[in-house]
Amino acid sequence: MDRTRMGWFDYANYAFLVVLSLTFVIPFVSVLATSLVSENELIRRGSFILFPHRLDFGAYRLLLGEGSLIYGAFLVSTLRVTIGTTLNLIVTSMMAFGLARKRLPGRNAVIALVFVTMLVDGGLVPNYLLIKSLHLTNTFWAMIVPGLVNVWFLIIMKNFFAQFPESLEESATIDGATPWRILTAIILPLSLPSYATIGLFYAVQHWNAWFDAMIYIDDIRKLPLQAIMRQIVVSSTSTEVNQALYATLTEKPTPQSMKAAVIIASTVPILFVYPFIQKHFVKGMLIGSVKG
Repeated sequence: MDRTRMGWFDYANYAFLVVLSLTFVIPFVSVLATSLVSENELIRRGSFILFPHRLDFGAYRLLLGEGSLIYGAFLVSTLRVTIGTTLNLIVTSMMAFGLARKRLPGRNAVIALVFVTMLVDGGLVPNYLLIKSLHLTNTFWAMIVPGLVNVWFLIIMKNFFAQFPESLEESATIDGATPWRILTAIILPLSLPSYATIGLFYAVQHWNAWFDAMIYIDDIRKLPLQAIMRQIVVSSTSTEVNQALYATLTEKPTPQSMKAAVIIASTVPILFVYPFIQKHFVKGMLIGSVKG
């Protein structure tokens, strides 16, 4: 009897997981299909399409054609993700390593000041004036420097580092290791799950960011991919971005197909990151958030 109950439970569980998975997959498939349909088919069948009758790559030819702004924007976004995530991990780990040391003078005061930034924001105008006074406007670093440390990620990493026994650091100090040597040679190899998890969060944050670029950058050639694609999605063809895209096109794709192609082009690259660090993801989050 117990085996029968377990069998039915397993079937119900599998069915539930299949249905739940379909709720995630079907919208993505629908967006992909919409990006590949022609104007006539879209008018005939409506906006919800799962399987196109005939594939039409007009939206992708426009989006990824020769002379498109997308390639330069993609390079900017790639540089932002790689350079930004690397600097984020370096600065966050250095600060977390220091705050994890209970004997650090003024440790509680620094933690309090860091925590306050989660509750109080200086506002858009003061932030812009600060970036302008640092001569970072209309530069690549305007998208990197202001967000070098995320307080929530800092707390997670600090809690992770605090779990290491003090004897580990003391023995390394007796052997002549400096704090930087302890961090890079001892703590870092033992903290790969935490680095992978927080690095993924930072990378996704950089990849999806567009607001800071729209505020601080005026040169269209320096805008990241998300800022360019946002203008394509929400703006008409009268904008500078869309004028550059539509300049050499005789037959325009439908707005729905264009928006769907933009979503696919901006989503697919970051999806390839997950399989490589998925095994570290859950472990890093759990270890870094259990103990304070």
